[in-house]
Amino acid sequence: MLEIAKEDILSRLRFDNPWWDEGRNGKIIYEDTPRRKYFQPFYQSILEMSVRRAIVLMGPRRVGKTVMVYHSIRTLLDSDIDPKSILYVSLETPIYTGLRLESILNYFQELFGHGRDATLFVFFDEIQYLPNWEVHLKSLVDSFVHYRFVATGSAAAALRLKSNESGAGRFSDYILPPLTFAEYLMFIGREAELITATPIEIDGLKQWAYTAPNIEALNQEFVNYINFGGYPEAVFSETIRKNPSQYIKSDIIDKVLLRDLPSLYGISDIQELNRLFTTLAYNSGNEVSLEALSKSSGVAKNTIRRYLEYLEAAFLIRRVERIDQNAKRFKRAVCFKVYLTNPSMRAALFGQLNAQSEPMGSMTETAIFSQWQHDRVIELFYARWSSGEIDIVHLDTVSQTPSWIVEVKWSDRPYRLRSELDNCLEFANRNPEISQPIMVTSRTITDKSILYKDVEFQFMPASLYTYTLGVNILYYIQEKSIY
Repeated sequence: MLEIAKEDILSRLRFDNPWWDEGRNGKIIYEDTPRRKYFQPFYQSILEMSVRRAIVLMGPRRVGKTVMVYHSIRTLLDSDIDPKSILYVSLETPIYTGLRLESILNYFQELFGHGRDATLFVFFDEIQYLPNWEVHLKSLVDSFVHYRFVATGSAAAALRLKSNESGAGRFSDYILPPLTFAEYLMFIGREAELITATPIEIDGLKQWAYTAPNIEALNQEFVNYINFGGYPEAVFSETIRKNPSQYIKSDIIDKVLLRDLPSLYGISDIQELNRLFTTLAYNSGNEVSLEALSKSSGVAKNTIRRYLEYLEAAFLIRRVERIDQNAKRFKRAVCFKVYLTNPSMRAALFGQLNAQSEPMGSMTETAIFSQWQHDRVIELFYARWSSGEIDIVHLDTVSQTPSWIVEVKWSDRPYRLRSELDNCLEFANRNPEISQPIMVTSRTITDKSILYKDVEFQFMPASLYTYTLGVNILYYIQEKSIY
């Protein structure tokens, strides 16, 4: 039996690293595509050589992890880093199958005579294809203190679990979620046209207030965002936009459900997992229970509990816990809300929406929660009791009392029919520590101060609120580099 020759491996390495031969002025794939707003803090962490950790970039499929790696390589080359000090390896490539990370690194060292004291930048893409990758990567970090190792992977479940178990103190994990609505508008070149930013001062700090000069146009792009805007490639490709089902379902959802999760967890009944995910996707933004899920999907409750953990670890869904009207958690939680991490997955499975579609209310809520994925600190809940519900509740981490709430609507009716705000009144009266005005999203109406039965409310179009939320979270990430 023939083994892969060393010369073939070196040839592939040269093919994957064209800057070795072409120099820093050569063309690099993806270099002309827009950079995500995550790029700058991510790149700065690569330059932080004093931290002896590998950077592990995790996230769902097709959100731009590989593109961000190439953007990093382009920026390194532009900053006069020696092209022969940069190694990129896609471990999905068959020729690297069975090779240890150290063996690949040794080929690179031998090729250019790199010693242990050299300053090198090493990028391992799709690292989950290497068995026991976390053990090998940790060994490299310990052995080569001057090398900067960056790894990416789409099988988020394996990456997250294994990095926590075997990489303690040696890995810094980054999570790259789908596009925010703000990034989507930036990518299509309509942010400046559809959003007006006005500087304001709050408590002596300069901030920005955002308005929408043409709310109907912004709403149309918000619907587009829900249908396909979470994926960069779908934003740029008209072919994908015309048939998102083929791209998103086949290339993203099915690969996770049919390949990644079964291989990671030894799932034998793939159709059972698929039925459960389909049920959850259809109910995104709604409350579900283990009992109801078991009946509708035909999957046993104990199995559902495991599958829910797997789907969350793979960044397909997010669960939100329920609290009562007094903001108290349930000792035995039988109900919860489920959200797709990317609203575009629903359109791929069940067809695209328009502004009048019945599911727009729940998908607006899904889109808003999708923005909150970009904040890894704040934990959100929803409240429901016999006579009412609050869509988003934030509990203070110390006192565990509600500090602010949001009622999500894709409708202007509560602005005219104030009785639809009675659930907010009841919750606010029971929990007087909630800050006012209470935010209520609408379809088109903006009103900063409405007094209803001694409680102050603020109305903002859901599309504008989603934009503002994403901008503020990403601004905080850029300024504070919180990871």
